[in-house]
Amino acid sequence: MLLARYQYDLLEAGCDEAGRGCLAGPVFAAAVILAHDFDHYLLNDSKQLNEADRYQLRTEIEQTAIAYAVASVDNFEIDEINILNASFLAMHRALDLLHLKPEFLIIDGNRFNKYKTIPHACIVEGDGKYFSIAAASILAKTYRDDYMKQIALEHPEYDWHTNKGYPTIKHRETVMKIGYTPYHRRTFRVSDPQLSIF
Repeated sequence: MLLARYQYDLLEAGCDEAGRGCLAGPVFAAAVILAHDFDHYLLNDSKQLNEADRYQLRTEIEQTAIAYAVASVDNFEIDEINILNASFLAMHRALDLLHLKPEFLIIDGNRFNKYKTIPHACIVEGDGKYFSIAAASILAKTYRDDYMKQIALEHPEYDWHTNKGYPTIKHRETVMKIGYTPYHRRTFRVSDPQLSIF
């Protein structure tokens, strides 16, 4: 069972990203502020849900959240500052877009670059522990999927409409055969199908 809050004294936003391990496309991040008593029987880490449930939840999150925002960092910036810093930057950009200023942040993962003067807590597997982080994971994932489906129309040979830019064997083999697109992350190695890129 997910929890509504990490703490109850300050206005809290949950943050998560999507697309960190991809060979192509931006990394997306979202920030979500939910009501103190928020509850939902289905909401969970986006990776634990099917696509139909994720999109259903996105609509509900956008209708019920006190505030939410989604932002991205493109592949060129990722290559320049590395994927870890790009993930943090995407979260910062999402926080910049919130129409309410949170007083406390809960971040999925074990590292984060401090955002302004706002205190934060890093929570490993937080998207499976707190509703606001899970909600952020849903928004980041679905907005990124929408983007990848759109650019897949330009480059159908890479199968982005199904793999969303992740390093499937087919995606790697296509890059090795015909090369990069303007959407690929040039600093990510693709030569070994078994190679971890995290």
